[in-house]
Formats: sequence, C-alpha cells, structure tokens
Amino acid sequence: MIYPIVKYGDPVLETPAAPVIEFGDKLKKLVDDMFESMYEAQGVGLAAPQIGISLRLSVIDTSFKEDPEARLVLANPEIISMEGTQTGGEGCLSIPDFRENLTRGKRVTIKAQDVNGNWYEKTGEDLLARAFQHEIDHLNGMLYIHRLSSLKRDMIKRKIRRLQRQGEW
Repeated sequence: MIYPIVKYGDPVLETPAAPVIEFGDKLKKLVDDMFESMYEAQGVGLAAPQIGISLRLSVIDTSFKEDPEARLVLANPEIISMEGTQTGGEGCLSIPDFRENLTRGKRVTIKAQDVNGNWYEKTGEDLLARAFQHEIDHLNGMLYIHRLSSLKRDMIKRKIRRLQRQGEW
C-alpha cells in the first residue's frame, strides 16, 4: 500500500515519535509499505511520521532499488558517533520542491533495531550519513528547515503559507 506523504504543517512532523515496541507481521507490512511509498515519492529515506504514523521507524535506500543490500530498516535508532562535516543540498519529501544547503556529519554510526527487533550498528558516510541524520531528526520531531538560519527558515515558511492560501500545498 502506498501511503500519502504528510506535508509540513501537520503536527505529527514536529512531535517526537513513540518507540517501536511490537515486532511482528504488522510491522513487516508497514516497513514494506514504507519502502513502496518512499520509492513512489522518489526518496532515499522515509520516516513513519511522514506517513502520519508516530513511531520511531524509518527506512533508507540510498541506492534507490539498485542494491537490495542497501535497504535499511531503522527502528528506535540513535546516533552513537559522528565525525567530520559535509555541506550539501538537502530536501525532504514532506517539504516538496524546496532544497537548501545544510552542514551535517560526514561519517555517522547509528545503533538501531531491524524489522525483527535485533539490535545492530551501522556506519555510513556522505549520503548515507546524511540520510541517517535526516531520518533520526524526523523521529525526534525535527525537520531539516529547523537546522537552517532563521532567515532562510522564515523565507521557506512564507512561501509555504502562500502556497497554502493558493490551495497548492
């Protein structure tokens, strides 16, 4: 099932998500649906709050279907180390058509549970490191625009309000 992506302005996006407690067939179905929804939206990561479900659950595939081994499920993830910095364009499926340069950690190690509830650690660099940070921010109720200067953030918010008034958001 393909879920619609929740857009900026919905309170679920700015509310810290609840931990995943139950691992089983229902969660596996949700994870499959999240991958399907992410691919449909042309993304490389998707957090459960972005489909209106307040759970600490995210999926990532930086290969965009090219490498099945690149598909990652992050339940209850946390960043355990971060090294270096990288600055690059970042966007969000919940804030479509907006991209801004943002500085993030270059090499990031996370600890998370897989779809079966098994804990694992994974280190990512560059795009994967950025995806880890972006998706974990979502689970903490934070969007990438919260990491921008107040001037840039306010400019984006004004444009979104104008789109909302015009019925295009």
